[in-house]
Amino acid sequence: MSRHLILGGARSGKSSLAQQLAQASTLPVVLIATAQAGDDEMVARIERHRRSRPPEWSVIEEPVSLARTLSTLVRPDRFVVVDCLTLWLANLLLEPAEGELFPRERAALLDLIPRLVGPLAMVSNETGLGVIPMGAINRRFVDESGLLHQQLARLCDRVTLMVAGLPLTLKGSPS
Repeated sequence: MSRHLILGGARSGKSSLAQQLAQASTLPVVLIATAQAGDDEMVARIERHRRSRPPEWSVIEEPVSLARTLSTLVRPDRFVVVDCLTLWLANLLLEPAEGELFPRERAALLDLIPRLVGPLAMVSNETGLGVIPMGAINRRFVDESGLLHQQLARLCDRVTLMVAGLPLTLKGSPS
């Protein structure tokens, strides 16, 4: 496995699958965490994720410059997990300088992914399956995440959709 996109709804088991794959690899693991603790609820979510991770994992917090960070971390002797792409996307869309930042960072990621050599699992929320929330920024977020997932799915060796804790293989061979 080289590049694996793991999609699913909230609490579908996405992060758990990425963790299982990383542990099964027996390689050292680096997690790139994209969340920012903007409120008490998010602080609690981040802490819940921290407690669920093995203590020997290295963690890099990177809310914006994902491609740059991946380019320095992904290699054959290390398993890298990105958790999660939709938080990264939200960070970019909500940046005050978003007009230039989002297209640049997205293009950098899409350009980099095919050139990476080493195991990588990217976790992302599938946001387009339910009711689309009101508001222009919300609709843009759903649209941009759907487009990003399509682009990444083409570039990844494996794509898995998690539903109720069960992996559905969309591309590549099952784990």
